[in-house]
Order: sequence, then C-alpha cells, then structure tokens
Amino acid sequence: MDLQDQLKNLFPDHTPEPTDTTEDSNDGLWLQDDPIICKYEKRKGKPITILEGYTGATEDFKKLAKDLKTKLSVGGSFKDDRIIIQGDYRDKIMTILKEKGFNVKRVGG
Repeated sequence: MDLQDQLKNLFPDHTPEPTDTTEDSNDGLWLQDDPIICKYEKRKGKPITILEGYTGATEDFKKLAKDLKTKLSVGGSFKDDRIIIQGDYRDKIMTILKEKGFNVKRVGG
C-alpha cells in the first residue's frame, strides 16, 4: 500500500487537484535579449565569479542569485546589480543559465 492509497483511505471524499507538469525551466524569470556577462576576478587573492548585465527586475535577479548559490552549494552575494559567487564556477554557471534560457557571454580568461 503506497502513500496515495493510504491518503484515499483517510480522506475518501477528497479529490486531488491536477498538477501542472509543464513547468518552465526559467522559473518565471524575465529573459532578455542581451547576454549576461560572466567574468572572473581575484579579490584579496581569492577567486570570484561576477554576473552582471541583467536588465530585468531586481527581485528576479536576487532570485536567480539564490538559485545559483543553492545549486552550486557556495557562498555569494548580490550587490550593485551584480551577483558575486565565491570561487571560479564560470562553466557551471554558464550551463545553468543556458538551461534556463539566458544568453551568456564569457569575459576574461
């Protein structure tokens, strides 16, 4: 007996709502025509990856920053319309953003 059967036994009158499985890969973020710039720098001897050039809403960019930090399991911040990720993750970030539908341009190194 799986979980669905157990729930049907507990709540016989309940009909589950249909779930939408055709979910967008960009999570409702605004996609732009101009590419997002992904560059690499060293600050105080430590490598960082900087994303800039997003022209959408600030809240969408913050949501994107949080999503990237969780997927990469790294620290970072959002300051001055830039996402700063600790470490050199340019390749991984570029593949994640391309999967979401963004245009990405690699700058430097």
